[in-house]
Amino acid sequence: MSAPVRVFVPKDAAASSLGADAVVRALVAATHERGVAVEIVRTGSRGMLWLEPLVEVETAQGRIAYGPVAPRDVASLLDAGLLSGGAHRLSHGVVDKMDWMVRQSRVTFARVGAIDPLSLSDYRAHGGLRGLERALRMSGADIVEAVKQSGLRGRGGAGFPTGVKWKTVLDAAAPQKYVVCNADEGDSGTFADRMLMEGDPFLLIEGMAIAGLAVGATKGYVYIRSEYPHAFRAMSDAIDVARKAGVLGASVLGCGRAFDMEARLGAGAYICGEETSLLESLEGKRGVVRAKPPLPALEGLFGKPTIVNNVLSLAAVPTIVADGAQAYAEYGVGRSRGTLPFQLAGNVKRGGLVELAFGATLRDVIEGFGGGTRSGRPIRAVQVGGPLGAYLPASQLDAPLDYEAFAAIGAMLGHGGIVVFDDTVDMAAQARFAFEFCAKESCGKCTPCRIGAVRGAETVGRIVAGIEREKNLVVLDDLNKLMTDASLCAMGGLTPMPVMSALRHFPEDFRRAPQRQAAE
Repeated sequence: MSAPVRVFVPKDAAASSLGADAVVRALVAATHERGVAVEIVRTGSRGMLWLEPLVEVETAQGRIAYGPVAPRDVASLLDAGLLSGGAHRLSHGVVDKMDWMVRQSRVTFARVGAIDPLSLSDYRAHGGLRGLERALRMSGADIVEAVKQSGLRGRGGAGFPTGVKWKTVLDAAAPQKYVVCNADEGDSGTFADRMLMEGDPFLLIEGMAIAGLAVGATKGYVYIRSEYPHAFRAMSDAIDVARKAGVLGASVLGCGRAFDMEARLGAGAYICGEETSLLESLEGKRGVVRAKPPLPALEGLFGKPTIVNNVLSLAAVPTIVADGAQAYAEYGVGRSRGTLPFQLAGNVKRGGLVELAFGATLRDVIEGFGGGTRSGRPIRAVQVGGPLGAYLPASQLDAPLDYEAFAAIGAMLGHGGIVVFDDTVDMAAQARFAFEFCAKESCGKCTPCRIGAVRGAETVGRIVAGIEREKNLVVLDDLNKLMTDASLCAMGGLTPMPVMSALRHFPEDFRRAPQRQAAE
């Protein structure tokens, strides 16, 4: 009897929401009825979200992709020779040769979509655990130095050098240290953390274990956004598999050094994405920002020295250690080294995730990968870096995607989320939304954020209504400076960024004649 044909279908949350589970059920029923043996492997998503559910079939030529597949398409696909890679209107050829895949630099996401996320043997077969095995032959100081030399920076807001943070924890004398992964991915238009945890959870486990070995931490926590039940389940299951296999526990891969970890579900608050608020929540307290100093690297979780990095930072570490710092640093430009998974959303024809070296442009991502706006109308604004990121006009689409270039134009890369708006967007309304979002999500600890956001929304409302417009524009400018300079954390400190960018690039939206109320 011939071996069953292997068919790959994502169980990623996005793919599942678009009907991937129903497609699997249809495939199972149809192949059973035809007496054909298949092995269905549930994977992560390749990031081509406009083609989900994407079905791949293993052939001698490679894995052939079909999508988007609906249950009603299964019969015609099988009639066309799906299981041997037959031609069909939904076929896209060999997935690794698709333009979307070929033009990327998939380093962190190399395995996502290719492997069974919960198969440790599959992970090993595709290069997994090489970094951890090499780390076991290195001193903690050498691991930290490799991370420093790679140029890896925090893949969140500030882009702080990861190796510097690790060196601080390494040098801190304490009987207990921790590694905390910030997976509270709350920025609008971002989904890379979720995709990685659902599609390649062992990579994050390996990165955290290496971090623990580097600084002498024996315990780790992954703090996962409460709205991510699929990711939480995938991480919890993968941690169990890794522990049973000896990757985690009292003796990591039999080396005699301990590192264990667990997944924790978040508190459902945007502010818990701020590292000190996250630590408060992990300790069972209300998610409120801590004053700094002391830094978490010295007094973090339960008052002990703690590494706090996000998913993408920690997931880059196994590659850095396995292949060497220089190999990773060869990607990128200037002080922005390596790659970043950019997440493309909003009014865009082809939304999804693309991993590129720093230095590509917004136009490369939005037009080259995204195909322009879904509406077909001109691009007017792009917000990069989540709800607190700047709004950039179409004239800045050729801005290089790197930390320094974005800082020079009053913007930030943040977590790599890119949200596109066409020319129907009201930028004054978007500015007001930034204040309203901050007012809702503020932890309330500091006055500039707690009160400033409320007053900001009110002031924008008066400007749009034409009430003492010039005076209120002065008030708004003063309020933006106050929040930027005096807020306790980036929640209040960055809220003015989208507001000021909207005012700078789209002033006409704040100076329109107020709409008259319809007569009752």
